[in-house]
Amino acid sequence: MSIPPALIEKETPFITRFGLWMAIWAHVLSGVATLFMVFPFANLKTRHFHIQQWSIKLLKIFGIQLRVMNPGILPSNSYLLASNHISWLDIHAINAFKPIRFVAKSEVEKWPIFGWMAKQLGTVFIKRDSSRHAHVVVGELSAVLKSESVCIFPEGTSTTGETVRPFKPNLFEAAVMANLPVYTLAIRYLSKATGQRSDVPAFVADMGLLESMSKILKNRNLIAELTFFPPPAATPEQPSDRKWLALHSHEQIAKYLSSSNTL
Repeated sequence: MSIPPALIEKETPFITRFGLWMAIWAHVLSGVATLFMVFPFANLKTRHFHIQQWSIKLLKIFGIQLRVMNPGILPSNSYLLASNHISWLDIHAINAFKPIRFVAKSEVEKWPIFGWMAKQLGTVFIKRDSSRHAHVVVGELSAVLKSESVCIFPEGTSTTGETVRPFKPNLFEAAVMANLPVYTLAIRYLSKATGQRSDVPAFVADMGLLESMSKILKNRNLIAELTFFPPPAATPEQPSDRKWLALHSHEQIAKYLSSSNTL
């Protein structure tokens, strides 16, 4: 069976990719300049504006269209957001819609330039497989949640996005301590040509950041889809079992991905 010409993925020409690499580094340098010259004197609203605009432009450079489902359910006050994790692009896709604080693995802090930028943006870094450090981070997150929303990736690693791994419940304790709701986010990356799930952005195995960026630039034909889900049914008190909260968010995402992949 032949594939219709309109559905064939086209690789970005080399000369175009060269220009895009120049645009990326210019954009990164503009971000560094903003962090140095604007952020020390800016209030939260101004910071969020610059973060959002920078992320929108980054997605444009990579040819990524942003699609947001159920955006109206998110409240104006603080909340914890639990999401599946596919790529380093997840953070920028979310920030392009609505800037938020993140928790990231400690290895990200060591990335050249990007690690420093993440730190300046208030990212909280956590050591994987360290329950003691997770306990410290939970206390830090509960304090942050008093004034800002935070996004976590409870799988503890990134995947291809076909399924979602079990959620580690530790960080959900921060929402319990702060008595705030947990909203859920399902992320998918789709091909604009076929409408099907794409593995192109998947940041898995031993893949490096530059390798991932190069792969995406070769395939500038993606949609980043963010689908938000509400917290458990409203009650006078927020649920206080972190394991139950983790399971609830995981099941919402797993069910959505399963139904989406069968369409």
